[in-house]
Amino acid sequence: MKKNSGKGKKKNSFDALATAAAKATGSTTAFTLATLTVVVWAVTGPVFNYSETWQLVINTGTTIITFLMVFLIQKAQNKDSLAIQLKLNELVASHELASNRLVDIEDMTEQEMEVIKKYYVHLSKLAQKEESLQCSHSIEEAEELHHIKAKLKKERDQLPS
Repeated sequence: MKKNSGKGKKKNSFDALATAAAKATGSTTAFTLATLTVVVWAVTGPVFNYSETWQLVINTGTTIITFLMVFLIQKAQNKDSLAIQLKLNELVASHELASNRLVDIEDMTEQEMEVIKKYYVHLSKLAQKEESLQCSHSIEEAEELHHIKAKLKKERDQLPS
């Protein structure tokens, strides 16, 4: 499977801004700068006699930053969530024994999800009845699956393009 190098992708400016802002504000440098800002503000309290203006500066600044960050963080989280969902969909769709009903599970109602949950709870109870964990997850099973995947990959590579 080829990895996409990212070249040729066209990002909209808000998407790029949200991604960059989320990365930057989640850094140690951003936390340090925010902490220093609060410390400087607190130290200047006596200089400004703890006036209302002095208090208003920090309140207004933090309110504006918080307001804007909510939207930037949500945008970045939506993108990450979608990427994870698509990766999970690919895993479900690629496994021949997996139920394709799960591909768009996020669009199901809560009641529909409860029905599917019952299936997995039942499956879990069946697995718990096994004598040991090795019955369902063994080194031998892992090696067998690895060999099956390697054989399938070799067969795919030999197919004409």
